[in-house]
Amino acid sequence: MAKKIILALIILILLIFLGIIFLGNNTVDVYNDGENVTVETTTFSDIDKHRLNKEICNYTLDVMNNTNTSISAYRHGIEDICRQYGLDNVKINIDSSIGPNQIPIIVTVDGTSMLPTLQDGQNVLLNKTHDIHVGDIVVAESDEYGGIIKRVDQIKGNEVHLISDNKGISYEYINGVLYEVSGITTWVDISDINGVVIRY
Repeated sequence: MAKKIILALIILILLIFLGIIFLGNNTVDVYNDGENVTVETTTFSDIDKHRLNKEICNYTLDVMNNTNTSISAYRHGIEDICRQYGLDNVKINIDSSIGPNQIPIIVTVDGTSMLPTLQDGQNVLLNKTHDIHVGDIVVAESDEYGGIIKRVDQIKGNEVHLISDNKGISYEYINGVLYEVSGITTWVDISDINGVVIRY
């Protein structure tokens, strides 16, 4: 009889221990393909998971448009949102069409300055990163030109020189004045780089 009681107590302790581990397991799975974001939250806490998932989706879309957000800052942002819903110790799994812990973005080319490599209106897949090399095609925010897609020509410290692939020069009359039209060459800070084009 004593052996049965001891065995029952051991089983009860194991069940309680497993229940604590199982109930305390909060997981957020985020998947991004460059355009679409899906979020699935697993928790036994009494929260509005639909609202939480929607907030994380909206945050992800903001991250995709912010040049300075790294993957670690993105992860911390998701943790902060979870804490606002009362979820602590959340395991966050970030996956994407280009692999885990990456932030892909689909960008549409506007203009002909990257001909023949990229066509006007073509969609390209961008990996949101500041890890760039000479020869990469990047998307950047230029104070002078706004959002641009160019090739990395030089890197000097934090300064990046960008050039157009299209070397053609044309001439255009505007209000009776003849203007030379050529591709952009400009310097930007590395923090202004949105990411590297990885597929086109």
